Amino acid sequence: MPAPLLTIPSTPELPKSADAVVIGGGIIGVCTAYYLARQGLSVALLEKGRIGAEQSSRNWGWCRQQNRDARELPLSTKSLALWEEITADLGEDLGFRRCGLLYLSDNQAELDGWAKWRDFAITQGVTTHMLSGAEATDRGAATGKSWRGGVFSPSDGIADPARAAPLIAKGVLKHGGSLHQFCAARGLETEAGHVSGVVTEKGVIKTRQVVMAGGAWASSFCRQLGIRFPQASIRSSILSVMPGAQGLPDALHTTEITVTRRGDGGYTLATSGRASVDPTPQQLRFATKFLPMFAKRWRILSPGDLQGWQYGHETGSKWALDRPTPMERVRILDPRPSQAIVNETLARARRLLPALGAVPVQASWAGYIDSTPDGVPVIDEAANLPGFLLAAGFSGHGFGIGPGAGRLIAELVTGKTPFVDHTQYGLARLNKGAWGKVSEF
Repeated sequence: MPAPLLTIPSTPELPKSADAVVIGGGIIGVCTAYYLARQGLSVALLEKGRIGAEQSSRNWGWCRQQNRDARELPLSTKSLALWEEITADLGEDLGFRRCGLLYLSDNQAELDGWAKWRDFAITQGVTTHMLSGAEATDRGAATGKSWRGGVFSPSDGIADPARAAPLIAKGVLKHGGSLHQFCAARGLETEAGHVSGVVTEKGVIKTRQVVMAGGAWASSFCRQLGIRFPQASIRSSILSVMPGAQGLPDALHTTEITVTRRGDGGYTLATSGRASVDPTPQQLRFATKFLPMFAKRWRILSPGDLQGWQYGHETGSKWALDRPTPMERVRILDPRPSQAIVNETLARARRLLPALGAVPVQASWAGYIDSTPDGVPVIDEAANLPGFLLAAGFSGHGFGIGPGAGRLIAELVTGKTPFVDHTQYGLARLNKGAWGKVSEF
């Protein structure tokens, strides 16, 4: 079944023109449109299905600095403050809380890696506490076992994936933007080599600025424009249990299981990194680019099925702008979860946390995580198409850093000085040799 999701109404009429158009109503798209609207631009936010209905409502809800790639850390740190700022501006509960994130381990190599990251984090002004065996065992009392060590990041937290993207989209409306659900963007119009409009299934919006924040659909859209964007998706399967468990941390990670308290008092359960690889035309096209990632993670990636091929979000084909596209045939990516992964995750959680033993399962679902070869997103204007900015490939990290990414993108679109060096998110880095740097954290 789909992940829980708050729904909101759309703007009745499509505008004839806009200062900027944002394609994609996930967390990156809504945050981008929100900050563009706050800067006074007329912005139209397009979503082929419902706001937040794909990976933005299917993740854990973690908003973390801990163990971020150095390139993502500035976005993460900024986002934590922006989560609070957006909440205050909207007067809505996004479920954001700085509850702290707890990591526990019996693996010394893993602990050494966390300590190495802690040493780096100190230089960036980030507070992370390494835990001794006794401290880890105390904080992890709900497991009923002793731990060699751990780490606690007190300023990190969680937000509610079911509410965050829809409520921030309401903020777009509050600040004068428009929202168009069940309105797929089919392609672009250009004049003298520059973006001049967006062709949607409901008409054309004239604009000089377009942001593509289409998640798992972004690379196939770029292909229509002659832009090569190495991206592939993996299918993540997770579940939630009903309220009732007592004494569990709000957010706990171990190699065996990751547990996150939900807004209703239940818990989301997942196995970090465990996913299914569904073959698609696009995945085959970029296979050599992803060899380093697969080589590093082959033990936790499982062969998938043909769902990804059938959905068409990673098609290798071109489509016409005057006929329905794959986005209109599949409004929402809602893949079947791997029952084997769901069963194993539940069994692991109940072994590690006895309080979950009698708590019934609430739901299970899957989502496609759009990934780049190095695990770091692309936030970059296309070299061959001025006015088109790509913001995708967030590799499962987009929810927590959505506000910071949206703020950065809005600054780039409006020509303001960005708060972080955006060149590190350039597209060109992904079109070099396959055996480049793979994100360590």
